[in-house]
Amino acid sequence: MAFHTIIVPPDTEQIKKAAVLLQAGEVVGIPTETVYGLAADAYNPDAIKKIFLAKGRPQDNPLIVHIDSMEMLPELVVAIPDTARRLAEKFWPGPLTMILPKSDRVPMVTTGNLDTVAIRMPSHPVARQIIHTCGFPLAAPSANLSGSPSPTTAEHVKKDMDGRIPFIINGGECEIGVESTVIAVYDNHVRLLRPGGITVSMLRSCVDNVEIDNGVLHMIANDVQVSSPGMKYKHYAPKAKVIILEGSREEFADYVSACQARALYDTGISAKYGDKLLTLSTCDNITDNGRLLVIAKKTKQNRGNKNP
Repeated sequence: MAFHTIIVPPDTEQIKKAAVLLQAGEVVGIPTETVYGLAADAYNPDAIKKIFLAKGRPQDNPLIVHIDSMEMLPELVVAIPDTARRLAEKFWPGPLTMILPKSDRVPMVTTGNLDTVAIRMPSHPVARQIIHTCGFPLAAPSANLSGSPSPTTAEHVKKDMDGRIPFIINGGECEIGVESTVIAVYDNHVRLLRPGGITVSMLRSCVDNVEIDNGVLHMIANDVQVSSPGMKYKHYAPKAKVIILEGSREEFADYVSACQARALYDTGISAKYGDKLLTLSTCDNITDNGRLLVIAKKTKQNRGNKNP
């Protein structure tokens, strides 16, 4: 079905209209503090399938379920570990997604056929008001075509979703602009599955044992089931100008040393003069006008081996 997609202000009347659409099993674009989400009733399998259809998203890629209060959490999970309660107390509402064993109430299509569910409580007041008005949790991946950059304004959403969804609530530009950190939570430790708005050091201020999943640092094969969105499929693929920089041996060594000294993760990868490096830059939410860099080294690819 093709829609006449409209952008509406976040007033009480429009939020009620959005809730009516969501209660009827439709998909709506909503703002959060991270990126805009493509929201549907997390308990309604038919509505969830509309998310995958609108995005062109593989159905083995799990969705994040958004709640407006801790009162919604027990219906979604089998149990709430003490570790999860401590993390929620410190980082919710905010850009932290926790993966926990799911309850029977959550359909398998929402979780990518996993027995766990990814949950977060957004801090954006409009998102929480929409969830509260609906009366149920909302599954909401980023509101873009699969593989495209995640949208941080309502206009970005309409560019990708025009004709695919009926309604976009305009909550202004997203405060953070990068997706949430995703962690798997256990009794005595957590495992980082996707970096985002909450850093490893921030997590370690609350939980002593924070592991980093191999999928954060290495490519995942197509036949491997992942427990978090953003781990396997192409993600953040902007159409942007590429700038090539060259420097002396000394300048290169200084650059590599500076990057290693400020790295958030120790990948064990080093670089020598002559290696080709790719540097990607995006905003961070920790410092004023700060940037977060992702630096990759080009390696040789063996014939017949799909992984570099």
